[in-house]
Amino acid sequence: MRPITTLQVAAIVVSSTIGGGVLAVPLLAVRAADTGAPLVTLLGTLVGLFGLIIVTVLGIRFPDQSIIQYSEDIIGRGISFVASLSIVIFFSILAAAISREFGEVVITSILKRTPLEVTVLAMLLLAAVFARTDIVTFASIHLFYLPFIMVPGLTIVSLSLKNSRVLNLLPVWGNEHHDLFLWIFTIAALFQGSFIITMVIPFMKSPTKAFLSMIWGWAIPSLLYVLIVISSVAVFGPEEIKLLMWPTLELAKTTALPANILERLDAAFLAVWVTNVFTTMLSTFYLTVKSITQMFHLKEHKIFAFFMLPFIFLIAMLPQSVLELYEFAEYAGKLGLYITIGYPLLLLLIAVIRKKRGKPVAVKDSSS
Repeated sequence: MRPITTLQVAAIVVSSTIGGGVLAVPLLAVRAADTGAPLVTLLGTLVGLFGLIIVTVLGIRFPDQSIIQYSEDIIGRGISFVASLSIVIFFSILAAAISREFGEVVITSILKRTPLEVTVLAMLLLAAVFARTDIVTFASIHLFYLPFIMVPGLTIVSLSLKNSRVLNLLPVWGNEHHDLFLWIFTIAALFQGSFIITMVIPFMKSPTKAFLSMIWGWAIPSLLYVLIVISSVAVFGPEEIKLLMWPTLELAKTTALPANILERLDAAFLAVWVTNVFTTMLSTFYLTVKSITQMFHLKEHKIFAFFMLPFIFLIAMLPQSVLELYEFAEYAGKLGLYITIGYPLLLLLIAVIRKKRGKPVAVKDSSS
């Protein structure tokens, strides 16, 4: 049975990509190129697109298998097991970083007397519970929350432009460039949640339409990230952004609805951001537990959701401060590109050379 439509896969990729990175992306981009932050962000999204194209081509080439499964056919079970274990470890670290960032933002902005451990554990428990669901429910959750993620985000960005100054965006190429290529890869790491597409293509009614899902799944988050960076730099200027921990949150604070219905939108933005974090966490958790299940050729993945929870929680609590958290996440994100882009590229090259290909499936996607 192949119950997932093209629209649902696009929704999964979009809501898995737009996550905690929304808060800090202007700061990352400004550190790279000053007023050239929007350009750096765009280049980073193109690197993310390159990675998405690779895993999508692999998914279409092996329409009945995930990356854990077809890697065994391409490079052998022994080597693929080590690589799959690396995927599990990396996405466990990614889930830990996302949950810790969530906790830091919540105790700083909303629940100031709540222990950090409580907020982190609450998000992890929520993700673990929903990661136990089947693929149909998983896809439906992402599709349901997609409008709640996109509409408020684009609204805040558009309203904030009335406070913007075009001069803050000049010169377009930027005044300074500090390790530009490294920062481009840092931006590209924000797209690592889209790796979930490797798990959902085998359930698509028409895997050949995965490219359409991939394009929409890349274009929408890319547009949002670039617009957020443009708005933040235009409103605050690059020098002020360097002094802010979460520039996007500050942008929401300076934005008001017409007629002063709401003078500040930070509360509404945080509500939307929590949804972003949940959907990204859900995908990360789901990918982790499904990978473990497929590595050991098991049928049931539910038990691993709660099995992985304490390990991810311990990793999340390792950084001693929010600054150490972002240093840790930045390093892990760049290293993770070897797993989410380098490894799939190697698999694709070997599959082409060895002429490895999965069995074709019948097209039944008449409704998507």
